[in-house]
Amino acid sequence: MRLHITLSDDLVRELDRRVGPRRRSGFIAGAVRQALDDERRWEAIEAALGAINDEGHDWDANPAAWVHESRQRDGGRVG
Repeated sequence: MRLHITLSDDLVRELDRRVGPRRRSGFIAGAVRQALDDERRWEAIEAALGAINDEGHDWDANPAAWVHESRQRDGGRVG
């Protein structure tokens, strides 16, 4: 789909310097795709906030000991 967008002259010069005038669309599409992926990830993170209770975990009393014991039980760990 074709879109009409407006960019400052400085931004277009920088874009052309970095990717060339014949690669503008591909670069802009990749940048938009990456920005939309970032937005989706932030939405997922914000939706998950508060999903885990703040207390009542096995590790609450002594987190360091819980981690140490968990590592000791993991037979796949080396060292």
